[in-house]
Amino acid sequence: MEYKDYYDILGVKRDASEAEIKSAYRKLARKYHPDVNKTKEAESKFKDINEAYEVLGDKQKRQRYDSLGSNWQGGQSYTPPPGFEQFGFGGGQGGAYQSFNFNGQDLGGFSDFFSSLFGDMMGGGAAGNSQRMNFGGFDFGGAQQTSSRRSRQQAPKSEELNITMNLNVTVKDVFEQKPITVKFNNIERCTQCPPGGGFCSACGGTGFKSEPKSIKVKLPPNITEGQKIRIKGEGKSDSYGRKGDLYLIVNIKDSNYEVNGSDLTKEIEITPPEAVLGTKKEIETLHGKINIKIPPKTSSGQSLRLKDLGLPKKGGGFGNLNAKIKIVIPKNISDKQIELYKKIAEL
Repeated sequence: MEYKDYYDILGVKRDASEAEIKSAYRKLARKYHPDVNKTKEAESKFKDINEAYEVLGDKQKRQRYDSLGSNWQGGQSYTPPPGFEQFGFGGGQGGAYQSFNFNGQDLGGFSDFFSSLFGDMMGGGAAGNSQRMNFGGFDFGGAQQTSSRRSRQQAPKSEELNITMNLNVTVKDVFEQKPITVKFNNIERCTQCPPGGGFCSACGGTGFKSEPKSIKVKLPPNITEGQKIRIKGEGKSDSYGRKGDLYLIVNIKDSNYEVNGSDLTKEIEITPPEAVLGTKKEIETLHGKINIKIPPKTSSGQSLRLKDLGLPKKGGGFGNLNAKIKIVIPKNISDKQIELYKKIAEL
């Protein structure tokens, strides 16, 4: 399901005060109210605005939502923690149905994302129970709730216990293949909450426990950009004793190199006189320092291929290192040097 950034929907920062959240909600609700705004997207935006305020305007819901962390982005795929998958608001048998009802018009229910996180807090209540708010003569009504019983929880599918995250590594990490420390938060449903409700000191009343984890991962030989590494048993766990896996998607980021498979490109800076006359340069590579000869009349953007100085190849051996020439003008240049450049220009 799609993750919803409620702070972004209301246009407020994550540390916004209750007053700021309420003010932002009022302003947007007036703008997109179906009785005022007749555009095609108004109803959808109005639902999102009310859903966002339902969460951020409630201290307990906001605390639970914030426990997910701030690294999510709108539109990303989201998998709810184990045990929360069955809190649906489908409106069918055994599901508590939440709908937005404005002036007798049913605009539909809360999103699946909302349902997966707050179904246990919204399910139940008396039939026809409705909370409504009026601002400036507009009816910015809350959710209308029908009585129903919560559907029996079922065990989540095993793949829903998996965690997938990016693993940023450098070219040196790939070359040396030393163990890398991977840190992440494992969010699971709290098992210490008191039965029948009440405040839980273990999770702060959020219903979730976020436990920081740190594991050592050794990169496989010949790892490439976008490759997926599976770490068995390091995913989420559930009340059935099952554990998912951790999947790491390799993302090679390095300020010194461009990566193309096992080949690397490194930028080498030279001055205009060096480009014209040629020079020798000592450069740093993964395999140690080496001296290279830059021929006369070398242009900016030209590359010198240095064999077997790249990353390990699948079939054995190493890729190449391309030394890409970049001509730069020294920052400190004397008047005498400028005069010499003028004479060269005259020629």
